Amino acid sequence: MPSTAEIAEQYFAAVGRQDIKGMTDCWQPGKRSRILGLAELQAPEEIAEWFGNLFRAFPDFKFEVEKIISDENMAAIHWSAKGTFDGLGTFEGFKPTGARVAIEGIDVIKVEDGKIQSLVAAMNGLDLARQIGAVPPAGSAPDKALAAAFNAKTALVEQVKKLRS
Repeated sequence: MPSTAEIAEQYFAAVGRQDIKGMTDCWQPGKRSRILGLAELQAPEEIAEWFGNLFRAFPDFKFEVEKIISDENMAAIHWSAKGTFDGLGTFEGFKPTGARVAIEGIDVIKVEDGKIQSLVAAMNGLDLARQIGAVPPAGSAPDKALAAAFNAKTALVEQVKKLRS
């Protein structure tokens, strides 16, 4: 039976090839993947659908494993990805903007009986949102205006609380 590191390598190589069948073949059906702040997915159907949308929206998606650290049943994978948001459809509700993105993250997987049982992925979703243009660039005038509007709302809520007391 393949080791946890070999299963991780197999799965992430399939991600890099945009090979959805290869990806889902690594999973125990019915098990869950959590992409923190973005999605909760059940294998294999929801994983296939989510990554299908990702690959259609970023047709030149390139994925690279930076490092895998594993033991008998767990592996941590540091990865990086690049692509252009210029494909078909939408990603997380956003239509392609033509923006180039470069992100990195860490996934932790649990493997039993040669299949992935769970995966938790963490990446900087705010950075991704900024890169695709869904959120203003850090430090820009629109970013400062958004922060000012948020702070004004917070101050107003505090004033309402004081008036009710």
